[in-house]
Amino acid sequence: MIKGLYEAHLPVSDLQKSIEFYKKLGLELAYVQEKLAFLWIDKGESWLGLWESDNALLAYHPSIRHIAFKMDKDDFEHVKDWLQSIDIEIRTAFGFSPEQQPLVLPNHPHAHAAIYFADLDGNSIELITPLRLDEDEVFTMMSLKNWYTN
Repeated sequence: MIKGLYEAHLPVSDLQKSIEFYKKLGLELAYVQEKLAFLWIDKGESWLGLWESDNALLAYHPSIRHIAFKMDKDDFEHVKDWLQSIDIEIRTAFGFSPEQQPLVLPNHPHAHAAIYFADLDGNSIELITPLRLDEDEVFTMMSLKNWYTN
């Protein structure tokens, strides 16, 4: 019955600036009212709700201030250059510096490539793609560059 995730929501302090930030990432504005906007991630399939609030800067916890956008594996080869071209700074994640990213996450029995940055309010944004699914291989987290050279 469940086919996927349709929506996720994040708190923001300035709705208009946040709309522009997410449009830079390729999301399309779907609906806007005074303190709420929805942007299509994949039109008709999933969208992101942005809620302007005086309390947007809640203490960070991934259960309330984190979202991960799926990308195609082929696009991921150039994700770092793309983020830099739209002036988005990669942040340190799991002890790996921006220079060491993208990372390969050991979600045994799966492997995913991921890269991390923050939006204008410090919400954690992850871009992720599956590399291998259901393979019985245990490994430690590493840079994507090391993944391909091993």
